[in-house]
Amino acid sequence: MGSHPGILRNEAAVPRAVAVDSPEMLLGRVALGDERAFSQVYEALAGPVLGTATRVLRNRALAEEVAQETLLEIWRKAATFTPGRGNLQSWALTIAHRRAVDRVRSEEAASARETRAWRMDPRRGLDQVADQATLGCECVEVRAALRVLTALQRRAVELAYFDGFTCREVAERLEVPVSTAKSRIQDGLVRLRDAWGGSE
Repeated sequence: MGSHPGILRNEAAVPRAVAVDSPEMLLGRVALGDERAFSQVYEALAGPVLGTATRVLRNRALAEEVAQETLLEIWRKAATFTPGRGNLQSWALTIAHRRAVDRVRSEEAASARETRAWRMDPRRGLDQVADQATLGCECVEVRAALRVLTALQRRAVELAYFDGFTCREVAERLEVPVSTAKSRIQDGLVRLRDAWGGSE
């Protein structure tokens, strides 16, 4: 088919040929690689496609990306369009809606993964304790508070927070199972929270 033309280009750059064919007939020419025909198809579809994507995504930047992907798909799959199953605009908006919904699901899945990773981070609770400490205490005072912990808990917490090691790395350095390292860190955090709460 040859290289595809620019998508979502400036309207001033789109040739304004006199429309003598129906959009469906124009798409038949697009299937043969006719870029002028695609310019006319673009003019007819760009607005409705972007509108559909915007209504689903409620985000202009994402909607523009989906609109671009939709118009590119129309260019690439022009030969698969079947006029008897509906008009060109309905076909285009169906593609736009499907792509927009897929993008919503993709964005939600990415957000969920980030949330799960954050919740599973054994240092998350310690960061919360540190936030309390920074309100009125210096690092020296934080270390002093660690005295309420057992030696095993204190070492695990120090490695996780002060040295920045992951739970697996803490386990390796302490030569204990990961589950044991997690338990020591979590138990230590509980005692630290209790200590901070009692000092308020």
